[in-house]
Amino acid sequence: MFDKKLLDILVCPVTKGALIFDSARGELISLSAQLAYPIRDDIPVMLEDEARHLSLEEMDTYRQAR
Repeated sequence: MFDKKLLDILVCPVTKGALIFDSARGELISLSAQLAYPIRDDIPVMLEDEARHLSLEEMDTYRQAR
């Protein structure tokens, strides 16, 4: 399981903004960069090339959940 304490330390490598943990998808979400970074084997993969772009609908959902 991903250690949520890492959220206090990790930031988006692109924008240096805060991240949101999405446990259902196993991703760290950067609203400022509109990217979702995967978590593989409990290790966040904080590479822009490995991240997927968030759709507008996903962005709205994460914003409302905050």
